[in-house]
Amino acid sequence: MAFTYTILGQTIFGDKRIVYGTFTSNGGSTGGDILTGLTVLENLQCTLRGASAAANALAINETFPLSGGAATIVTLADLSGTFLAIGN
Repeated sequence: MAFTYTILGQTIFGDKRIVYGTFTSNGGSTGGDILTGLTVLENLQCTLRGASAAANALAINETFPLSGGAATIVTLADLSGTFLAIGN
């Protein structure tokens, strides 16, 4: 069971840092932690992709703002998607 994520890029938007990338739950995995590298994570947006994405739910298992920049997401098994993290 493995959850992996890849940070594809980051940028500055006004006074906020934006980090974005992809995640994959495979081998029966149902989510995991995304380490954004942000000091304070103010918002995390996740979107599932694939043909069955609309029928499946994704949860972000955190309360924002979140110190440390690591957020746990929960998916059904073997789903993938994208994320966008906003913070400092």
